[in-house]
Amino acid sequence: MARWTLKQETRTNMMLELLRSLFNRMDFEDLGLVVDWDHHLPPPAAKIVVENLPKTVIRGSQAELKCPLYASHHLFHSSCILPWLSKTNSCPLCRHELPTDDYTYEEHTRDKASDAY
Repeated sequence: MARWTLKQETRTNMMLELLRSLFNRMDFEDLGLVVDWDHHLPPPAAKIVVENLPKTVIRGSQAELKCPLYASHHLFHSSCILPWLSKTNSCPLCRHELPTDDYTYEEHTRDKASDAY
């Protein structure tokens, strides 16, 4: 097994810092790597948020409810809403958006909200 010397480790750290520096200065828009979220569907809802959505057991006369979220108190069958939220982060009725695990989308959402003020 090869041993890392202090010199190799220092060289590796310097290379990582150089790459980070270059990466942070890249113009991703010119490279076509930036997603235009205004023209694409939002990413899926964050898994932890979906796992923590409130659950309601419907009994008796409530069982007749049609499958019409979260902040809006909309009720859905789990077999309907879970596949939906695995594709997009918004309520199918009011379009209220849940957080996502997509850093770039969350950053876009924050930027858009700050521009509105």
